[in-house]
Amino acid sequence: MNRAILPFGIATLTPAALLAAGAVWGGLWVLAAVIYLTAMTSLLDRVLPRECTADEATNGDGLASVIALTHFALMPLMVWALASDGLVLLEKIGLFLAAGFWFGQVSNANAHELIHRPGRGLHRLGMWVYITLLFGHHTSAHVLVHHIHVGTAADPNTSRKGENLYHYMRRAWVGSFVKGYRAEKARLQKINRPRWRTPYVVYVGGAILCLSLAVLSGGFAPLLAYLALCAHAQAQLLMSDYVQHYGLSRRIGANGRAEPVSARHSWNSPHWFSSAMMLNATRHSDHHARPVLPYPALSIPDNAPMLPRPLPLMASIALVPPLWRRVMDPRVARWQNA
Repeated sequence: MNRAILPFGIATLTPAALLAAGAVWGGLWVLAAVIYLTAMTSLLDRVLPRECTADEATNGDGLASVIALTHFALMPLMVWALASDGLVLLEKIGLFLAAGFWFGQVSNANAHELIHRPGRGLHRLGMWVYITLLFGHHTSAHVLVHHIHVGTAADPNTSRKGENLYHYMRRAWVGSFVKGYRAEKARLQKINRPRWRTPYVVYVGGAILCLSLAVLSGGFAPLLAYLALCAHAQAQLLMSDYVQHYGLSRRIGANGRAEPVSARHSWNSPHWFSSAMMLNATRHSDHHARPVLPYPALSIPDNAPMLPRPLPLMASIALVPPLWRRVMDPRVARWQNA
């Protein structure tokens, strides 16, 4: 593995190995996975230097492919472990929490990277990761809606100042599904292709296939475990989106058009370990400025809004709306008035 990529590989694949061991042997392996993805990540963010950037010549596609393939192997293993009698209840709870964190924070960040890659193969690999999370429409909505309309009322994935996380998640899920479909419909009309060629056929059909395989693998228990894992992972994804754009809106000019997207329209986090584990998704302003730039080369502009704590911790704070508003609303006001 390229030395520039090695920290990302260690940060992302170590918890996957712990999850696999926990699914098979339970016990301390489950505890290790939970600690790694929570307390240890928080601790290392405090003590390690705030730097995890390579250069633009390092694309990271090899590691991204490995993480995606690991995702496809881990999902059925987690479903089996949660639905079978091999683990006690406490072990299953720990495994469920840790697996949801990995799917929603690590694998989601990786799929997000893949759907931005110019190659069709890598793009489809990321798409299928999202499909197995029953969130395939994110492939279209993120690229065709979010990146174009971020910071405006037209983007369902931009959280508004004062909007609590729970209202946002409902609005963003439904809104991104609908607006992603409309964007794909407009794209097909523009290139003169029939409406049935929409990728939503693949998103929905793939989701039905995954649900059917869960049922065929053992009936109701695997289906319930799979649905719960997908819901947990989707919540992690939406929490990240909520935090990274909370309250940051683009000014509307006299001509009715929004100002160009700039560094000031995304919240960022420089914390080394969580950034490595999430493939630098925490360097969000640079990603919006240069969406096809490989994750190892992302950096944080000097004039970008900064979160007061690492992204995973801020997502946890967002679970308590009054505390979240107390922490973030004054910061939003300062940036919006600057």
